[in-house]
Amino acid sequence: MVLYNRNDVIGTERIFDGYIFNVRRDFLKKPDQEPITREVVEHNGGVVICGQPDPDKVILIRQYRFAVDEEIIELPAGRVELGEDRFVAAKRELTEETGYFATTWKELPPMYSAPGFCNELLTFYQATDLTWQGKNLDADEETEVIIVTLKEAWKMVQQRLVRDAKTVAGIAVLCFAE
Repeated sequence: MVLYNRNDVIGTERIFDGYIFNVRRDFLKKPDQEPITREVVEHNGGVVICGQPDPDKVILIRQYRFAVDEEIIELPAGRVELGEDRFVAAKRELTEETGYFATTWKELPPMYSAPGFCNELLTFYQATDLTWQGKNLDADEETEVIIVTLKEAWKMVQQRLVRDAKTVAGIAVLCFAE
């Protein structure tokens, strides 16, 4: 049952326009005329790459994340630039963060990262037939490449060594997809 939707917006206030995301506040009226306010993080979206050098292995990276102030283990991923094709972004991010280039790609099911307040859509890709070409990291990035079996990757999730939502989802798709 939908109580309200985007058609019920009666006004929008721009709160923040940033390099990575924007924030807006929408004002809505429910059918009973009760006012509602929703704050929305606007994001171009991202890509997540499940790189597999072998059918039973996956590439993970360890990198420091400022927002949580710790090193985390995650699948290679990155932001889609405004107007950029998602597949092009995925190819770029795989090579930037891991040094690998893939010749075979398959799009996997997408997911919203946090639909309660953010419109970021993550597009997942499986990348296979990998060759090493060397990393091409952004100036503010440093990654350690970790190659593990799918069984080890899922065990890392269960042991809470992997706590990044997109990585948990990507590993689950690889481990449990039919």
